[in-house]
Amino acid sequence: MRKWTITVLMLSLVMLLGACGSKNTGSDNGAAPDNVRQGGAPREVELKIGASSVPHAQILQAIKPELEGQGIRLHVVEFNDYIQPNQQVYDKELDANFFQHEPYLESENKKRGMDLVKVVGVHIEPFAAYSQKIKAKEEITDGAKIAIPNDATNGGRALILLADQGLIELKDKTNIESTIKDITSNPKNLKFVELDAAQLPRQLSQVDVALINTNYALQAQLNPKDALFMEDQNSPYVNILVSRPDNKDSKEIQALAKALTSEKARKYIEDRYNGSIIPAF
Repeated sequence: MRKWTITVLMLSLVMLLGACGSKNTGSDNGAAPDNVRQGGAPREVELKIGASSVPHAQILQAIKPELEGQGIRLHVVEFNDYIQPNQQVYDKELDANFFQHEPYLESENKKRGMDLVKVVGVHIEPFAAYSQKIKAKEEITDGAKIAIPNDATNGGRALILLADQGLIELKDKTNIESTIKDITSNPKNLKFVELDAAQLPRQLSQVDVALINTNYALQAQLNPKDALFMEDQNSPYVNILVSRPDNKDSKEIQALAKALTSEKARKYIEDRYNGSIIPAF
């Protein structure tokens, strides 16, 4: 009985000493906390941004190194439509997007019940008219087929440009949501074809003139300098960085906004696009 008692006491002592030796964990064993790398540096934060391929994704790629120096890794997701980038920001699949102007954002918010917000304006893409059949506006003949975007604001923008060129008249030349029903005078009997904005460059051979957003024109390797006519530098349609109310003021989104409006970004836009894209800051 005595031997059994001594054995139990010894085992208890071993367990007690083992427990005491295991109390020191975490920083005592050299492991860094979950949100800190070894050496005390913060972990890299990823920003997932939706963008049109040209020029928006290109501009974002150009400022990547600046953000990486601040511990922010930019993940650029390219889109070829104007619907999904907003929907995915709203659904929190993306942190922000960069592809649109403010009138379009306002229209989409209203139409789809979203509350996305402008963070900062970055550049202007002058809207322009292109043709494979004629070389000048004066060559537009009676009954010419004119292709315009089929979304509300870009369609209205195209009609306003045509009105500015004296080809049509509108009820209200300042209304970005004007439609072909708002044309009050059409002296050349122009025939309008409404197409998805991304499809316009591919349909250029099927019409006499197409009014195309600059991002899709550049993507199709059309040179804005060869356009029949285009908006001037006073265009109000500044392309903007867009996010949600819940993350608009976050450190990472504000760092992205600052990088997009930096002197480095300005120089990249001016050098890369040679006047076809104009900085708005």
